[in-house]
Amino acid sequence: MRDFALAPPTVSHLTGGLADSLFETAALDPTRPLLARRPEGSSAEWEEITAVELRDEVADLAKGLIASGISPGNRVAIMARTRYEWTVLSYALWAVGAEVVPVYPTSSRDQVEWILRDAGCVAVVVEDEQAVMTVGSVCATLPRLRHVWQLDAGALDQLVERGRFIPPATVDSLRRIVLPDSTAVIAYTSGTSGHPLGCALSHRGLASPCDVLLEGWGHTAAPPGRQGAVLAFLPFSHVYGLMIQGLCIRGGLLMAHEPDVSETALASALRSFRPTYFYAVPSVFEKIYKNFLRTAQRTGRGALFERAAETARDFAAASERQRLGLGPGPGFDLRLQHALYERTVYRRLRAALGGRARRATSGGSPLNRDLSLFYEGIGIYVHDGYGLTETCGGVTMQPLGREKSGTVGKALPGTEIQVAADGEILVRGPSVFQGYINDDARTRAALYDGWLATGDIGRLDSEGYLTITGRKKDIIITSSGKSVAPGALEQRLRMHPLVHQAVVVGDNRPCVGALITLDPEFLAHWRGTLALRSDSAQEAREENALREEVARAVAAANSAVSRSESIRVFRVLPEPFDLSNGLLTPSMKLCRDAVVRHFAFEIDAMYQASSRAPRRRMADELSSWDDSDNVFG
Repeated sequence: MRDFALAPPTVSHLTGGLADSLFETAALDPTRPLLARRPEGSSAEWEEITAVELRDEVADLAKGLIASGISPGNRVAIMARTRYEWTVLSYALWAVGAEVVPVYPTSSRDQVEWILRDAGCVAVVVEDEQAVMTVGSVCATLPRLRHVWQLDAGALDQLVERGRFIPPATVDSLRRIVLPDSTAVIAYTSGTSGHPLGCALSHRGLASPCDVLLEGWGHTAAPPGRQGAVLAFLPFSHVYGLMIQGLCIRGGLLMAHEPDVSETALASALRSFRPTYFYAVPSVFEKIYKNFLRTAQRTGRGALFERAAETARDFAAASERQRLGLGPGPGFDLRLQHALYERTVYRRLRAALGGRARRATSGGSPLNRDLSLFYEGIGIYVHDGYGLTETCGGVTMQPLGREKSGTVGKALPGTEIQVAADGEILVRGPSVFQGYINDDARTRAALYDGWLATGDIGRLDSEGYLTITGRKKDIIITSSGKSVAPGALEQRLRMHPLVHQAVVVGDNRPCVGALITLDPEFLAHWRGTLALRSDSAQEAREENALREEVARAVAAANSAVSRSESIRVFRVLPEPFDLSNGLLTPSMKLCRDAVVRHFAFEIDAMYQASSRAPRRRMADELSSWDDSDNVFG
């Protein structure tokens, strides 16, 4: 082992199961609002559900589950978007000792069949008729499946009615026999290669990072004396979303659900609910930034926004140096500029997130440092944390008052981190999973003496801050033997407004290459800004301008790496990587192997065109493409 970081120990407060915190809050603070939901037909009004009201809903549904034969240890799948019923269902299942199996509602028929069969589910809860048909088409291969409940057909009301004869004491008796180390969730990995693996997560494992974060960082969720408010829109089918739910219920925060993650719906929910704390993944933060820029350009304020963004990053970087003891902080001129933009720009940007949030958390993958500095500079500090399904979410967090952008912070109290000689991150602590169900060999390979081999690579600095550099299996080795971690290059490429997605390739190739897709909304806006005459040569001039713009994005990404690691060839693709073509997982992660197979012809053509071209300086290579690189074709 080459690097090691150990956070101060902490004591887990969990003595039973996850449902206990809801019942305890209802007993101690019954009128405290815990959930908010919109009445049917309303898009702006939110009604609050108190702790005692939520507890009663959960208890009544738990009785219906008992009447339907759901018993401790049974596994029940929830195949739904992030909605109010998800929370009620999960706590009702935990109250009777059942295990929740989250399934992405966008999962394919084969994925649904695999998960329900591998987990041995006895019931599945779906949203609509289409999902019922998906499950119905595979029922013949699922002998243990006894129930398919449809939310939109009133399944929860029917369950409550079925359980009316069950005494409340039965629910309490079952809830009290749930132990902290009982399995609460079977969470399936994204499955970037082969079948997804079911990770057994205990009640203690899921509660541990939530309790540590609430103890050390909970007071930052809202101004003093106010209840924190969180808009949950990330899928509860992912451990990050589950952790947000746990944080809210265990910490007494007010949580609202937004099942529709379209740009319009999310923007509306943020403006009406006005969260005090914002959770998202890097792609959301990137999209919000690009929307800010596009809106400014459309209104003729693009130059103003870019100056304001640069000032925000400079101000945040100077503030970071000051809090880390490396500099005096922002100078007088910078403070003056920042104050000017606060009045004219920054407060309006914060209003897009509801206007109340001053802190946020990014997870799922590393956040670009420049993007992190931008948000800090406009008044919303984004904590970049690290965790994975096998650790029930959180492993690291930024220490308050010592935040360092570009890293994912330090190990949470009670969690140990080591970086092996080959760069792989190893984790040990109370949130590490119990193992992969039905796969002892994979479990033994992942766990050794309590240490989890994460598959991620990174480094620890002298103060214990962790930086993630990529996935071990994603490392590219060129034909010259150079090892390249693609994540940082892809991240920097996506910072350009025109770039939607990027996949760096180059295994056994003479140099590093990239496959790029364009953001359709920003591309339309960009085309509209071109002052081109409408004649037969317009398309050619537009294509040349677009080539130069993407070349600038590649050059900007290359500025952060050595020449041997830089992108030397690239191709703009006519189609995005998405779920429909199997190039993204349900958690929106790239299926790299699938991308390379799917675009094998384009990759070969890209390198062949490069080998035929005369050798040129790097600047020349990035200022022109081969004729076959037709971004409109």
